[in-house]
Amino acid sequence: MATSSALFSVLLLSLLSLSVALKPPNKPHAFILPIEKDPATLQYSTSIDMGTPPVTLDLVIDIRERFLWFECDNAYNSSTYHPVPCRSRKCKQAKGTDCITCTNHPLKTGCTNNTCGVQPFNSFAEFFVSGDMGEDTLSSMYSTDGATALSNTHVPSFLSSCVYPDKFGVQGFLQGLAKGKKGVLGLARTAISLPTQLATKYKLDHKFALCLPSASKKNGFGDLFVGGGPYHLPPHDASKFLVYTPLIINPHSTGPIFDDDPSTEYFIDVKSIKVDGKVVNFNTSLLSINKQGDGGTKLSTVIPHTKLHSLIYQPLVNDFVKKAGVRKIKRVTAVAPFGACFDSRTIGKTTIGPAVPTIDLILKGGVQWRMYGANSMVKVAKNVLCLGFVDGGLEPGSPIATSIVIGGHQLEDNLLEFDLVSSKLGFSSSLLLHNAKCSHFKVF
Repeated sequence: MATSSALFSVLLLSLLSLSVALKPPNKPHAFILPIEKDPATLQYSTSIDMGTPPVTLDLVIDIRERFLWFECDNAYNSSTYHPVPCRSRKCKQAKGTDCITCTNHPLKTGCTNNTCGVQPFNSFAEFFVSGDMGEDTLSSMYSTDGATALSNTHVPSFLSSCVYPDKFGVQGFLQGLAKGKKGVLGLARTAISLPTQLATKYKLDHKFALCLPSASKKNGFGDLFVGGGPYHLPPHDASKFLVYTPLIINPHSTGPIFDDDPSTEYFIDVKSIKVDGKVVNFNTSLLSINKQGDGGTKLSTVIPHTKLHSLIYQPLVNDFVKKAGVRKIKRVTAVAPFGACFDSRTIGKTTIGPAVPTIDLILKGGVQWRMYGANSMVKVAKNVLCLGFVDGGLEPGSPIATSIVIGGHQLEDNLLEFDLVSSKLGFSSSLLLHNAKCSHFKVF
């Protein structure tokens, strides 16, 4: 009898073990990637692994680029790579432009003469190159069930583009990217961007969030979240800090590939600008997108400092200088590319940066995005701080002239949530108001 009881116990334990083993893994609630800032170029990047065996890719983040692309060479020899055929459904999703042959692109594992060709864009050097579209395993991703982070989640059949070094006379396609970076992680509003692919594959909320760090990685990482919150910023859930404004669609393509489709970039509806509570006087029609697609306000992770149309920039600088004068802040000789610089010894210090006039973007619905000294001022030399906005000219951009392009410095230590279903942007304003930074998220 004792023997039968023991056997039953062993059998029961075996069944329980089998049940646990067969239990499907928890569905990812979201994915998280670390963001680091390069102090030399002021670019923001993250790292992923691609292929089998995995190759580590350090990629610069560009919310304008349409997909993930990377430079591959003989070191990339993946057994899980599959080319995307020309004229296939996935090629159409990628807006493939031509067919790539093995003669032109001999390095790729599994190369065929019927591979979907695309045109990756280097926003930092501003040129295209030929690349092919393929599927491979994305790994070294961090997934969360809403409470804990799990490393090395594998994402099969991820669409990306491989570009080839020194092909077609194009030397150094990675030109302009921070040292050691191997490509670009595109986050635009497209069918094959990282957020869209992950949301579709794992049935996540179709949203992503950025928290760009203000310092280099030795002082901590920022984070890219795909799939929604909560955003744990102990002791807070930072999603509670978010205020929302619509993401608007520019009906005209703004590149990098110009076609008949609406822009895939992220525009917001700025109605006016205030300096220390006073409305800046300029032609507000520049804030609207006209019939040609010109005007309006968009966000960028590529340019380091916000660019303004000259007819907005000059009044803003003039009002800022006047308000700074009221505070007895001494103006000094300007340092390019900035138009207004000050003696930092005449500027007080606060937990939200230098004590300078605030700049408010008044958005649709009456909400405001306030920028304090940490996001408005840039240190350029000992005892010299400059207003960190630059003159974009009378016809900023080409061929589409966007009036305001909000750059990386103004986005740092702000939590930004891009909700692509509801088409709205959540923004926290400076996390410094809560004695926090983007590098304080307790994930990595």
